[in-house]
Amino acid sequence: MTGYGHDVPAANWPNGAKIAVQIVVNYEEGGENNVLHGDAASEAFLSEIVGAAAWPGQRHWNMESIYEYGARAGFWRLHRLLKDTPVTVYGVATALARAPHQVAAMKDAGWEIASHGLKWIEYKDFSEADERAHMAEAIALHTEVVGERPRGWYTGRCSGNTVRLAAEEGGFAYVADSYADDLPYWSEFGRRDQLIVPYTLDCNDMRFATPQGFNSGDQFEAYLKDSFDVLYGEGVEGAPKMLSIGLHCRLAGRPGRVAALKRALDHMAAHEGVWFATRFEIAEHWAAEHPAKRKRRPSKMAREEFVGEFGGVFEHSPWIADGAYDLELGPTHDTATGVHNALSRVFRSASEEQRLGVLTAHPDLAGKLAEAKRLTAESTAEQASVGLDELTDEERATFTRLNDAYVAKFGFPFIIAVRDNTKASIMAAFEARIENDRETEFATACRQVERIAELRLIEKFGA
Repeated sequence: MTGYGHDVPAANWPNGAKIAVQIVVNYEEGGENNVLHGDAASEAFLSEIVGAAAWPGQRHWNMESIYEYGARAGFWRLHRLLKDTPVTVYGVATALARAPHQVAAMKDAGWEIASHGLKWIEYKDFSEADERAHMAEAIALHTEVVGERPRGWYTGRCSGNTVRLAAEEGGFAYVADSYADDLPYWSEFGRRDQLIVPYTLDCNDMRFATPQGFNSGDQFEAYLKDSFDVLYGEGVEGAPKMLSIGLHCRLAGRPGRVAALKRALDHMAAHEGVWFATRFEIAEHWAAEHPAKRKRRPSKMAREEFVGEFGGVFEHSPWIADGAYDLELGPTHDTATGVHNALSRVFRSASEEQRLGVLTAHPDLAGKLAEAKRLTAESTAEQASVGLDELTDEERATFTRLNDAYVAKFGFPFIIAVRDNTKASIMAAFEARIENDRETEFATACRQVERIAELRLIEKFGA
C-alpha cells in the first residue's frame, strides 16, 4: 500500500523520454470458454453482449461470432494501424495455436508475444497445483507455436496465487498481473525477486463492454489523451511514468473505435520525448536502471531480533518494541516511518504511568549522567550534536538550575529533540516550557520523545 511514496525513482527512459507508452493487444479469440474446448459453459466476458450469462453445456453462437470477429477482422485492422509500432501481445496459448496467420503477422511486425495463460478462463477457483500445471502447459504450447518461450506473463482472470506462481516459475522478465502503479516495481517471493510491470483496466477498451464504461470512441479517445497529458506533464516536471493501453481485437478492432484510437495515438506521437516500447523493453530497462535490492525487513524479523534492533529507540523502553512486534506489520513498516508509526502506537496507547516511565528514562540535558559519560550512545551523540558536551561553566550552571526547577515542578526531565535545535533554541524552549502547566508539558514532552525516536530511526535506516 506504500509504493514509492515521495521517493519516486528516476525512470531514466532512453533518450531522456518524458513518458513510456506501452500498447497491449490481447489475443484471446479461440481461447475463451467454449464447450468445444472442453469447458463447462459458453463464454460470458468482454463482448458486445454486456451482462451476458454463461450457458452451461451449450454453445452460444452469438458470443462465438463476436470472438470470431476479433480474429477474422479486428486483429488485422489493429495490425494495419500498429504494425510499425512496438506492441506487446498478451497471447492466450490455445488462441495462438488456432491462429497461425495472426502469429506470423505479429512476428513480422516485431511485436513481443507474452503469455496470457493457457486459456481465457477464470482461474480464481483453481487449485494451486492445477493452476501451476496450466501455466507450465501454456509456456510449452506458446514455445511450440511462437518459436520461443514467453518472457512476460499476464493471466488477467487470475487467482490469489497467480503472481507468486509466475515468479516461482522463474523464467519471466516481468509479470503484469497488477494495476498498482504507474511504474514497474519489484516484489519478493522467497529467494526470487520478480519485476512487476503493472497493466491497466482504465486505459483499456474493455470498458466498451462493461456497465458505466465507454459508450463511444470519443470517450475512449478523450480518456487516453487526458491520461497521456497528465503523465507527460509529470515527465516534463522530472518524474517520468509509464502509460499502458489495453486493446482487444474484438473490441478496439471495430471500425467505430479504431478511428478514436488512431487519433489518440497521433496526439501522443506529436509530442517530443515519447518512448513507444514493448513491455519486455521496459522490463529490461528497469532491471538495468533499478535492479532489485534486498534489505533487512523489520516486518520479517523474529521478535528477539526486532526488539534487539528497536528496543532502545524509545529510551530504555524495550517493552514498546515488544508491543509493536504484535501489531500488523508488513512491507509498509520496513522503513523508518513505518517502524516509527508502530512504536508510537504502542507508546500512545500506554497508560500515563508507563509513558511517565519513558520520560523519566531520559537523561537531563547536560546533566550529571552526561558529565559522568553514562548516557546511551544515542543520547551522547544527540547532545554532542549541538555542543551540550562543551558548555561553559556559566552555561552548565544555567542548565543545572533549570533542570532542578523543571524536575521539581513536573516530575520528569526536560526533553527536547536536540537535533531539531541549536543550543540557543534549546535554552529558549527550556525557559518557555517551564511555565507550562503539568498536563500541557506532559503532552509536549511525549511529542518530543516521539520526535527523538523518529530521528533515531531515520539515522538507523540511513546507515
